[in-house]
Amino acid sequence: MKTILCGLMAALLTFTHAAQSSGEDQPAAPAPPAAPTLSLQDCMYLALKQNPAVLKAQEELRRTRGLIVEARAPALPQLTANGSYRRIEKRFIDSFPGSGTGPTPNQQEPWSATVELSQLVYAGGRVRAAWRAARLTDQIAALDFQRVVAETILNVRTAFYQILLNKSLVAVRQQSVKLLEEQLQDAQHRFDAGAVPRFNVLRAEVELANAKPPLIRAQNDLRLSREALVKLLAIDSPKQQRQDFTPITFTGELTYEHRSWSLDDALTQALAHRPEYQQAEKQVRLTREGVKVAASGYKPEVKVFGDYGIADTTFGTQVDQTKNGWTAGATATWALFDGMLTHGQVTQARARFNEAELDYADERRSVELEVRQAYSAYLQALELIEASKKTVEQGEESLRLAEARFRAGTGTQLDVLSAQTALTDARSNEIQSLHDYNVAIATLERVTGLTVKMSD
Repeated sequence: MKTILCGLMAALLTFTHAAQSSGEDQPAAPAPPAAPTLSLQDCMYLALKQNPAVLKAQEELRRTRGLIVEARAPALPQLTANGSYRRIEKRFIDSFPGSGTGPTPNQQEPWSATVELSQLVYAGGRVRAAWRAARLTDQIAALDFQRVVAETILNVRTAFYQILLNKSLVAVRQQSVKLLEEQLQDAQHRFDAGAVPRFNVLRAEVELANAKPPLIRAQNDLRLSREALVKLLAIDSPKQQRQDFTPITFTGELTYEHRSWSLDDALTQALAHRPEYQQAEKQVRLTREGVKVAASGYKPEVKVFGDYGIADTTFGTQVDQTKNGWTAGATATWALFDGMLTHGQVTQARARFNEAELDYADERRSVELEVRQAYSAYLQALELIEASKKTVEQGEESLRLAEARFRAGTGTQLDVLSAQTALTDARSNEIQSLHDYNVAIATLERVTGLTVKMSD
């Protein structure tokens, strides 16, 4: 399958070429560029490539990768280099009393260079807990990326189905207007022939006038739904097209493909695969590590170090007269009393841990509620599809019989118009039920954590 971006770029280049050629002398005006055509699969691919929410979630993943590196750094050896040079005014340097000599050149211009290697040996568990917390943060970010992708896919599918619904409703309304126009012409011919009164013509004109506003509203809904999906796909209109609506054609049909679901399986699937629920569980573990990090303030910190340095001799008279050597040792610090700082930090960390546990339990209830709501909508959509199929069949037969009776002189024009209105409503309800079913399936897949398969 050709990539979507290539298709869009080709369309934009075609439009640009046509715009540049418009100023030249041509025997005929250039043909308008063909509008890009996108299917549901195309829209989902394009959304994953350039939807802002998906791209921001990717950047958040990169940020948490940096957190892991930052948290691991204190556990690794630290190598530092230090150097210094100073020039001191001669009268500012002390000399030995009675020596009779002034300060040496090296005393006036002291310098030194040192390289030190240090290693943190013990920090009360703070470093290890911080590293585990950073890894959990990265895992939470990865789950959030999955959540954003799943939510974006659902939004794209819902917006796409809305376009298909509006397109079908426009077609139904156009068909209704066309039939009513035919009814008006027939009534006018019968009136001209003296077969029916003027009332029949007026009634047909009223019915036709009443059918046009729903068509206009349906056409407007279609335009708006297209623009909503274009925004979701992060498609920018060319400057030359800003005076018109985005020239993209969305192709597809609302179909019914039966999918069997059970509430128990849906709940089990959701609790096993929903990113939000897994995030809440890892958030509990993350805050538990936060308690360990805070409690490390009660414990000592131990480091070992070794360095090698070189410096000029204090009493030498030449700059190249130096001394060098190494030192090694250990340092330990222990805050015996820090003004209750650690106690306050531990209290906060434990409160966050308790909050995370409450959120975890509440998230389970939220997931179960969403699944039950989506499953209920699925059952409703199934029932509506079955009911609407029978209604359309009955409406078509009713209109056929009403027209036949009217032509035979045993029926009235009101019967025909009423049957036509009922058929329009039945077809609209059928299309709406197909839309609701497809949205219900998409929502069930979202709330149960299923991954949408997108084949090439």
